[in-house]
Amino acid sequence: MRVAMDPDVDLALRCAWLSLIGGYTHEEIAARISTSRTKVTRLIQAAQRAKLVKVTVEGAPANCVALEEKLAAAFGLERCSVTPDLGEPDLPLSALGALGAHVIHAAIERHNASVVGIGHGRTLSACVDALPLMDRPDLKLVALLGSLTRTASTSPYDVIFRFVGRTGGTGYCVPAPFFCDSEEVRALFLAQRDIVAVRELAESASVAVVGIGSLGDRYGLMTGGMITTSELDALHEAGAVGEILGTFLDAEGRPLDVELNRRVIATNLESLRGREVIAVAGGPTKAPAIAAVLRNGVVNHLVTDEVTAQELVELAPFVASKTVSTAKPRADVA
Repeated sequence: MRVAMDPDVDLALRCAWLSLIGGYTHEEIAARISTSRTKVTRLIQAAQRAKLVKVTVEGAPANCVALEEKLAAAFGLERCSVTPDLGEPDLPLSALGALGAHVIHAAIERHNASVVGIGHGRTLSACVDALPLMDRPDLKLVALLGSLTRTASTSPYDVIFRFVGRTGGTGYCVPAPFFCDSEEVRALFLAQRDIVAVRELAESASVAVVGIGSLGDRYGLMTGGMITTSELDALHEAGAVGEILGTFLDAEGRPLDVELNRRVIATNLESLRGREVIAVAGGPTKAPAIAAVLRNGVVNHLVTDEVTAQELVELAPFVASKTVSTAKPRADVA
C-alpha cells in the first residue's frame, strides 16, 4: 500500500474493509471501533472519495454484450468492451475510466506484461484514476509519443507517472514535443540518445493503451494548444476524421499526407500491429473518429460506452466493408 497511513486514513480503510469485505453493518462497526454510526458512514465515504475503494462488477448487461459482438464482427476486433450508459452529459469519463481500468489491469495480467505503452488524453487519465493498486515494481510504463505538452490533461507524462503511483513501476517519457515546429527540428530530436532509448523500449511493449481524437471544436489537441485553428482547418480540408497517437486519418483509416503527420513524434502505427492495442474512447460526436481508427486495423481491443457503441453499429453499414491496413508505413515515424 502506497498511501500514507495516518490515523484517519487507517481508520477509514478499516471501516471500508469491515463494511464491504467483512459484511458488517455500520452499527456493528461503530461498536467494534468505539465510535458513532454517523462517523463510520463519514469514514467510509471519505475512503471512497479518496479512491481507496474500487468496485468491480463482473459481467455485463445483455445489450452491452450484444453491442460488443456486433462491433467485433463489423470492425474485425479481437476484443470489445462496452460499458453501460451512466447518463453522463458530456464525455463519459466515469464509465470509461472504470471499465478501461478493468480492461488494462486484465491485459497486463493476461500478457504478464513487463512493458506497457501509454498514449495521452483525459480518458486515459480517468482509467489510471480507477486502476486498483498493483505491486509491480518490474513494470515499465513508456510513452508512445512526445511528452512535452502545454497542459497536463493531454500529457503522457502526467498519465504515466500517475500510473507509476498505482503500480509501483517505472515511467519513461519521450523528452520531446508531441509536434515539432518543422520536419528538420523533428529529425534533430529523433537523433538524441535519450529519445532513441525510450523509443526502442516502446518497441518491446506487449500492451499499448491509447486514446482516439475527433476533430471537433473541442478537440483536445487544439484546446491544449498543441495545434492551431489554421492547422485544424487544414486537417478538415484534407479529409481528416480521426487521430491516434498524433497520426491523422481519413474516413477509411488511412494516414493523410499532411504536414502535421510529418512533424509528430510518436510510435509508428504499423509497429504496433501484433500486440494488444487497447483504445479507450467514447462520448458525443466521437463515433466517426473511432470508426476511422478501427478501420485502420491497428486497434484490436475497443473500450467504449453504450451510446457510442450503438452509434458505431449504425455507422458500420455505411463504412468500408472490411478493416484495412495503412497503405504505406512511414519508416521515419516511430
